[in-house]
Amino acid sequence: MQDNGVKPEVILYLKNPLKKKEINDLLKKLNISAFDLIRKSESIYMEKYKDRTMSEDQWLDAMVKHPKLIERPIVEKASKATIGRPPSLVLNLL
Repeated sequence: MQDNGVKPEVILYLKNPLKKKEINDLLKKLNISAFDLIRKSESIYMEKYKDRTMSEDQWLDAMVKHPKLIERPIVEKASKATIGRPPSLVLNLL
């Protein structure tokens, strides 16, 4: 990003967890469901949530309670966002 003249603002959401509304706003920018933002390889997911059927609201609550569940990195620009894996997706957003 910096090679492209963009200085990112880094939000350490594991230290300062996101509120439910903030996660929901990200989902709208990403244009994905709450379940799609879940890290399926995370141990918390495997232990507590794998194979569970939950509503959008329940997944949001789970991400608020366990921020490690949120896929990362997420890059926002104006009204859009992307998950930065693979990194080329970030360049497409910029």
